Amino acid sequence: MRTHLEEADVFDPIPFEWLHMTLQGMGFADEVSDEDLTAIGAETAKRLAELRPISVELGPVVVDAEGVHLPVRPVEAVAAVRRGIRESIGTVWGKDHVPEAEDRFYPHVSLAYANTSGSSLAPIREALSRHTEVVPVTLTRVSLIDLNRDEGMYRWKVVATPLLDG
Repeated sequence: MRTHLEEADVFDPIPFEWLHMTLQGMGFADEVSDEDLTAIGAETAKRLAELRPISVELGPVVVDAEGVHLPVRPVEAVAAVRRGIRESIGTVWGKDHVPEAEDRFYPHVSLAYANTSGSSLAPIREALSRHTEVVPVTLTRVSLIDLNRDEGMYRWKVVATPLLDG
């Protein structure tokens, strides 16, 4: 699949170590105090420890104008983890100050980002259409991270890694 993405010259494949599924943003790093980050991390760890690891499936591959990704299903299993994170932020900052809309959540693992617009996606969709695999995965932890996208790709430092331990 990576070869098809590179040949298309429309998408920048994401290196394996930077593959991720974003659950919830908190804001820019310079806007979140260390005290709040510590408090939200502790609250998140407490809430997620009550949840059991979740089994999900990744795929099959989807191509759209923003990139190539693997949908994560069932959505509700991941949404429960996200709710725990949002509730943790709300405990520290107040329910009215939780960033991002609650109902605009689409769990997915990005494989490549679009590097241009206006290009026809039909050839890449056709090339990737035979990749119909669905991969089972068990999620056991969440990484709270300090995220940046300074070089056209998301990179991060792990701040905390609460377990789904229920």
